[in-house]
Amino acid sequence: MQTYQVNILNPKAAKLLQDLADLDLISIKQTSEDNFLKVINKLRLKAADHAPSLDEITKEVESARAKRYGGNKG
Repeated sequence: MQTYQVNILNPKAAKLLQDLADLDLISIKQTSEDNFLKVINKLRLKAADHAPSLDEITKEVESARAKRYGGNKG
C-alpha cells in the first residue's frame, strides 16, 4: 500500500476521488491538522527550553573558527 497526500484544487477532483472510493479502489482519510506543522511546533517548544543565548552562540562560533584557522585572525 502507498500513501499520497493530495491537494484538491478543483471541486470536480473531489467528486472523482469520491467515485474511486465508492468503487473501493482507494480509501480517503481526511486529516484535520497538518502533521508537519505539528512536528515543527513540537521542536520549537523543545528548542525554547534549551535555546542558547547570543553570547553562547558567539563563543561557540569563535571557538570553531579558532580551531579551523589555527587561532589566526586574518
